[in-house]
Amino acid sequence: MDSHVSTPGVRSGFITRSRGAVSLLFLMNGFVVGCWAPKIPDFAERLALSKFELGLMILVFGVGSLVMMPIAGAQIAKHGSRVVVQVLAVCVLPLLLALTLAPNVITGAISLFLFGGFIGAMDVAMNANAVSVEKSMRRAIMSSCHAFWSLGGLIGSGLGGIVISRLGILGHAQLATVLAAIFLAVAWPMILADPPHPDTKREKTKLPMVPLPWLLGLMALFSMVPEGAVLDWGALYLRQEMDASVALSGLGFAAFSATMAIMRFAGDLVRDRLGGVKTLRICTLFAIVGMLLAGLAPNAELAILGFAFCGIGISNMVPIAFSAAGNIPGLKPGIGISVVTTMGYSGMLVAPSLIGFVAEHIGFAVVFMALPVLLIVVLLLSNLAHYADETSGGGH
Repeated sequence: MDSHVSTPGVRSGFITRSRGAVSLLFLMNGFVVGCWAPKIPDFAERLALSKFELGLMILVFGVGSLVMMPIAGAQIAKHGSRVVVQVLAVCVLPLLLALTLAPNVITGAISLFLFGGFIGAMDVAMNANAVSVEKSMRRAIMSSCHAFWSLGGLIGSGLGGIVISRLGILGHAQLATVLAAIFLAVAWPMILADPPHPDTKREKTKLPMVPLPWLLGLMALFSMVPEGAVLDWGALYLRQEMDASVALSGLGFAAFSATMAIMRFAGDLVRDRLGGVKTLRICTLFAIVGMLLAGLAPNAELAILGFAFCGIGISNMVPIAFSAAGNIPGLKPGIGISVVTTMGYSGMLVAPSLIGFVAEHIGFAVVFMALPVLLIVVLLLSNLAHYADETSGGGH
């Protein structure tokens, strides 16, 4: 079926040009998102937003993603992922500057809508490209691609706070844009040119009637809400409730990304050793401990440690849910994965504004202590992860 990509059956070397390119795209995307995280407190201050209003702004980011993701999917079906990912990556570049220079709430909201839209759409396109690279290489590269995304997030948010305190908010945006452009320029000529994916569009129309993909979607959703909480609110929590400096407040998401990247690089090995169910249970326990620690911490340093624990936990929860979704017996992988992705991402959308609304009234600490309830649901569903162990090169 995919003989047009490479000679079937022949496994290529561990690192190829096209794998390097798609890894760089993930790195760039994560880096830009990571750069945005430490800018959030400043963005809120500049536009004089309350927590709830900032929550609504972050919701705009999410709506942008939801609007643009299906459009990206349709374009990939028509033109293949290479052109689409190139166009979208170029569209992403100017948006950090736009977010920094936005003079009022309207322009801020428009910039955020476009930012969310292009980041989300690029996410779809680079994942599609990674799948094509996987097929051409006959190797699993998904976990390491997502690890590169976390690594980008780490570089972006780790340097963010420090650079902002040195160069100011505009200098940071300019530096970030230049770095992102360099990542893209290096990847550009090596991106795997894959043919259009005509079947992806047709598959997504029928919704599955079996409960399994929906339960796995719920699992992904409850795993992603804490991730969204750390990304969108971590810096603000450290800055406002823990009195952390600008440089320190950027480290919450950085610590989270660091442990997440390490665990994602190791994730495939751990999973082969322990199996999906056990891995998921151990990860979920780590995430629960981390969230409680972040909420109960007396100072910023301990809260950051909590976020780091959370990263260990959440790192492989989502990939396991995706793997399981692609291996549900009697269901095409495309359908299972699209259900789980949509449910998972919608959680990252609705949650931030809800959290902002709640935090305005009772503070973030309570929110971080309440999130483990969602993770306990994941523990209860963890038996479903055994589907993730059925992976056999995605032949079915």
